[in-house]
Amino acid sequence: INAIFAIIIAFGIAAGASARTPQLILNLIFYTIITPVITTTLNKVMYAGENEMLVTDCLSRIQQIMDIKPLPEPEKAETPSDYSITFDHVSFSYAGADKKALNDISFTIESGEHVALVGPSGGGKSTIAKLIAGIYRPDSGRICLNGKDITDLGVTERAKSGISYAFQTPVRFKGITVSDILKIAAGRDLSVAESCEFLSSVGLCARDYLDREINNSLSGGELKRIEIATVLARKTPFAVFDEPEAGIDLWSFNSLIKVFENMRDAVHGSIVIISHQERILNIADRIIVISDGTVKKTGTREEILPSLFSGDKL
Repeated sequence: INAIFAIIIAFGIAAGASARTPQLILNLIFYTIITPVITTTLNKVMYAGENEMLVTDCLSRIQQIMDIKPLPEPEKAETPSDYSITFDHVSFSYAGADKKALNDISFTIESGEHVALVGPSGGGKSTIAKLIAGIYRPDSGRICLNGKDITDLGVTERAKSGISYAFQTPVRFKGITVSDILKIAAGRDLSVAESCEFLSSVGLCARDYLDREINNSLSGGELKRIEIATVLARKTPFAVFDEPEAGIDLWSFNSLIKVFENMRDAVHGSIVIISHQERILNIADRIIVISDGTVKKTGTREEILPSLFSGDKL
């Protein structure tokens, strides 16, 4: 653009002059120099104005987030003596949905119990997991931890109370290494040997992963195993796993079974697993069948498994 303006100006000066004079040459030099300076300055002013608008919009969005009133969080978390979870006539609907995701469901997961949630996709299993973790709040009914109503408590307070949740699709943390996330989960500095123990239990070599960022360079299966390792590092007495076998290879799956068995023995806490894998269901104390947002069946694995794999309609 600068070159075009310079040519046009030079052509105009040359066309309007009757002879080649020193004044013509001086004018040509002056406009050749000053034209790109003026256009560059105008472009900078224009870009500065555009950037100012973008920054103003971003600050406005940040302020909207900061203005959201957080859920109540007591200064000190109360640690219950046991870790039973009770859903008391709980209902929940997603915004804009035509039907309820959960419709007046009631059940109790006893302290130290290993429970599997099964049922068709969209039946409400993951919704239950998120309600336990405090990600969602029910429309009606109560959620109790050891008899204490925690319905209105948020994620942070429930985590402080000893509840861990492993997402069906793990979250990526750009800029945070695997070593960092394990330390955050444990709430203290970890030795290399301790970090190696958590990672090796889920089939990962600490040497290859400790310094890696939790970003797009990791596969879904790797992220899933790292997330399970963070739950192990937290050592909480109530853990919820949403389809932990997703993206896991056969060797790691075999190790995963041992992880759940060892976890229950080491922590003596409650474990809730959403899964369709028969081998995982076989280590559960009790199975709860969730379908159409309701509890269809509940019982021991000996009572429920035959009907699940015989093709009976849920």
